[in-house]
Amino acid sequence: MSATTSALRKYWKPAFAAGVGSASITVWFEEIILLGLDILAILSVLAVTGPILLFNHFVFKSAMPTIKDKTK
Repeated sequence: MSATTSALRKYWKPAFAAGVGSASITVWFEEIILLGLDILAILSVLAVTGPILLFNHFVFKSAMPTIKDKTK
């Protein structure tokens, strides 16, 4: 008979703790990355709407009737 114990029986607590710890760290980093992506999405929407509003202002301001046009 052998007096040795299996590695699973001997090291299950440290293995369990390492597995749970790495999973929580992974979830934590995923949340940080998702927050960064949300901020990046808001900034990209602002970066896109700025040129659209400027284009709208410069193109359609010339199409607005002026006082001189109304008196004709």
